[in-house]
Amino acid sequence: MSGDLVAVWDVALSDGVHRIEFEHGTTTGKRVIYIDGKEVIRRDWMFKLVGKETFHVGGTNTKATINIDAVSGFAYEYTLEINGQSLKKYMENRSKVTSTWLLNLDGIDCRVVLEKDTMDIWCNGQKMETAGEFVDDGTETHFTLGDHDCCIKAVSSGKRRDGIIHMLLVDGMEISESE
Repeated sequence: MSGDLVAVWDVALSDGVHRIEFEHGTTTGKRVIYIDGKEVIRRDWMFKLVGKETFHVGGTNTKATINIDAVSGFAYEYTLEINGQSLKKYMENRSKVTSTWLLNLDGIDCRVVLEKDTMDIWCNGQKMETAGEFVDDGTETHFTLGDHDCCIKAVSSGKRRDGIIHMLLVDGMEISESE
């Protein structure tokens, strides 16, 4: 990478946390986007220094856009949008529609993500094979990580405002949710 790096964002998606880096050569008009260190877009000699670059991130092919705006003179502002929302708003909404657990199994760090709207479960970038079942107090979604039996239980909180509570159990032990 050259000395034209102007912005870096870390974006948490279901398949993992992705680093987006943006180079903007304001004298040459160059624009380069890297995702997780890999170059995905390169444009040289762009005469228009402001505008936007749209691309896709991660295994979920999530739409991302970098907006390039002139602030004053030769100063520029760079903002990242994910699925048409500012990164901040996207992350706030994401925390409502996903649950995430970080744990270490057999010496391996695991990031387990539940997408509450689809009940899809991801672990370290892989969509897991699951089996769901209804039980007396809610639902259970079963999957395995290595030699470990895992289950996400969805039970009613009993309070309308709190809605459904999701708990991750690994070999019968509850794992606390990450923020």
